[in-house]
Amino acid sequence: MTDRRPSDAEPRPSATSGPTPPGDLARRVFDVSPISTVVVDPTGAIVFANERAADTLGCTPEELTSRTYHQSEWNIYSDDGTPVPVDDHPVTRVLETAEPDYGFEHWIELADGTERWLSSNSSPVLDGAGEVEYVVVSFEDATELKRREERLTSDQVRLLEFRTDQSAVPPSLRVEGGDTRIDVDSVVPMPDGTTVQYMGTADLTANTFVDAVEEVPHYREARLLSTAEGYSRIEAHAGSTTVSAVFSALGGRARAVVIAGDGVRFLGELPGDVDPRLAVDGIREFHPEVELVSEDLVYSPHLLYDVVADALTDRQFAALDAAYFGGYFDTPRTSTGDDLAQRFGVTRQTFNDHLRKAQRTVLTHLFEKSGADAR
Repeated sequence: MTDRRPSDAEPRPSATSGPTPPGDLARRVFDVSPISTVVVDPTGAIVFANERAADTLGCTPEELTSRTYHQSEWNIYSDDGTPVPVDDHPVTRVLETAEPDYGFEHWIELADGTERWLSSNSSPVLDGAGEVEYVVVSFEDATELKRREERLTSDQVRLLEFRTDQSAVPPSLRVEGGDTRIDVDSVVPMPDGTTVQYMGTADLTANTFVDAVEEVPHYREARLLSTAEGYSRIEAHAGSTTVSAVFSALGGRARAVVIAGDGVRFLGELPGDVDPRLAVDGIREFHPEVELVSEDLVYSPHLLYDVVADALTDRQFAALDAAYFGGYFDTPRTSTGDDLAQRFGVTRQTFNDHLRKAQRTVLTHLFEKSGADAR
């Protein structure tokens, strides 16, 4: 801790606050505070910084107290990417007005090149004449919250189509004419690192569909869930990563696999701000010859879905996902609670607990105020 912080920078107790606390109490409280805090004097020098502030800004307290708040090295930017001028800095406003300034948000580029979104509140410490003696700035790293907000309010997805040769499909499906489309409903991660995938098709008989999926080395087994009006749905347990899981890992979802006489197409979607080359790289781990043949950025709001997904834990979301696509809510059920609990490697009571909590969260967002805002 630096010696530059003057002793009278410690907050003064009010006349009604009771016995005067030990002289070093304020310093000790600041030091252990979970909120990043710095103290700035009227010259702009940072005269105190706690450990939390140093951690948030990627430096030491000593490095912080060797700077001023308005140095260009801070690389402070507003939400639209423009630099924040000194005149608009909240510390400047507090020094000029002697009034607090709350809710200032900005990006900051750290020395290692990473960026963080900070939310700060600044308040003056006044002397006996009412002049600003110090400015106390408390701030928090809001980067994850900001990214979550951007994800929840994003209204664009990127529809992608990849193509490779027929070596990517089981021999029994390498047809000469016509297309075989297999829809990918969901890819559910399991606690052991495997996935359960729910797929459907109207282009194959139920038995052919199950047999074809079991030919693919990634899958340990496949189970027929239902057949209705010529459309069959299956549950397939994948023991290793699949092409469909590539989309999920990037925050998107696989849509379909289309098998034709001249090759195979993988259809999927990614968030609009995700580079599709990442999906290319992931799929090439399975099929080195795959190429991205088309992409289309479209408006596709899923606000309620994203709000609910963000509110659920990973286990709760996976339980709800598996229950829905596994036919747990169908009449008659195509998967029982015991079936799904076995997939997750947990007791039925534990699985039901995850599922009930997930359902409660969905209904809360649908019917309570937060749900009304999201619709």
